[in-house]
Amino acid sequence: MNTDIEDRSRDEDFARSAEPLRRELIGYCYRMLGSLHDAEEVVQQVYLDAWRSYDRFEGRSSLRTWMYRIATRASLRALERARYRPRPSGLGPPGTDAGAGDSEVRWLEPFPDRLIMSDPASVVITRQTTRLALVAALQKLPARQRAVLILRDVLDWHATEVAVALEMTVAAVNSALQRARAQMPVTEEGLTEPIQARQRELLDRYAAAFENADVRGLVAALTDDVTWEMPPDPLWFADRATTMAFLGSRMEELGSALVQPISANGQPALALYIRDTTGDWCAHAIHVLTVVPEGISRVAAFLDPALFPAFGLPDRLHPDSRGMTNGSVPALSVEDAAEQSHS
Repeated sequence: MNTDIEDRSRDEDFARSAEPLRRELIGYCYRMLGSLHDAEEVVQQVYLDAWRSYDRFEGRSSLRTWMYRIATRASLRALERARYRPRPSGLGPPGTDAGAGDSEVRWLEPFPDRLIMSDPASVVITRQTTRLALVAALQKLPARQRAVLILRDVLDWHATEVAVALEMTVAAVNSALQRARAQMPVTEEGLTEPIQARQRELLDRYAAAFENADVRGLVAALTDDVTWEMPPDPLWFADRATTMAFLGSRMEELGSALVQPISANGQPALALYIRDTTGDWCAHAIHVLTVVPEGISRVAAFLDPALFPAFGLPDRLHPDSRGMTNGSVPALSVEDAAEQSHS
């Protein structure tokens, strides 16, 4: 009986202490793996491993540090079995379908801002460090360099803490950090935000273009040098003219869309629904946008309806639905999405 009580008390203590860390661990593993789905699977295993070994946790470090060590090692094991997750623009020149014949390509996935922790300081850091371009650049680093860079530069760990977590010497950690920093972009796209009013205007114009199948409206919202990607389709474009030559007829074929503003990777985003033969609205794509004062300079249009649940969105809506007013999720205005991406 006493053993049962002790076990129950231990389990309750672990859940009470460890569960508040789940979201930030998912965010950490997402940066490591480039996939929310993979990150959630790894974190499930992390909690199982931590629960099994909780009796051996001696408190020499904080529980948070201990959990991150387990998560780091679990992520490294996962990366041993998987190829890195690219964006289409990372595989070949624009206008080509590099990777089209490779069914094993696993693309970089978006990360819902709704999973970011509630602490204001953490929200700002997490949104800045989950930008698609940054996560894409991280995926190109060797796994250990990736872990070192995230732990040191994102989570602000000391070199000695990283050395313990990765079973490396401090000198090796510092060397890996220097090599990783040298391979990262000097500046991060989209981090210099336009004024909010201009961003809202562009997002409104972009959303309205898809709601009305308005090709001209979309042209007006994009910059001349816009990059357009649409994984899992490997085809991508690097300017407005070729993008619109490809999209124009397709927008007309799809017809009007139902558009729900959301926020992903610390950036404004839109969830698009299109009608099926029954008249229902069906999940179609998640568009993650990079906005500069001149217009929308990059669109990552993830053509994967399976992503919608992670954003708290249903995969089907009633024909009369507009702005998610059927009670499935609260409506989020374009203005709200713009403000979230600035926070």
